[in-house]
Amino acid sequence: MPVKSLKKYVGVPRDVVANFHGKQVVYVSWDQHLLFAAPLMLCLPPQTTFRELVDGPLAALIAPDPDAAAVDWSTVQWLKANQPWVPDFDRSLADNGIVHKDQLRLSTPGLNSLRPAA
Repeated sequence: MPVKSLKKYVGVPRDVVANFHGKQVVYVSWDQHLLFAAPLMLCLPPQTTFRELVDGPLAALIAPDPDAAAVDWSTVQWLKANQPWVPDFDRSLADNGIVHKDQLRLSTPGLNSLRPAA
């Protein structure tokens, strides 16, 4: 059904980085692990090191998955903007080029226990 606007619509985005008080949103998803229906959303300062992200909130959030304890973070395959990517664990999110609302995907070959049988 067509809609006719009575005046010009001006949308004001509310999720711009300026509204996060010095933090940024980073989405992280774990490929082949269906326990998580959507990417995990983390709100972190850009100065957070990648290691702090992995050892802190990310490890805690994936802990309910049966495979979580077996993850070897040194062998995880990462995608950023759907392209293969290798993070520097000792550098900040900003230094790793991670900006507001970026999505990171991790893959753990061999740890796919929740993937449905093909």
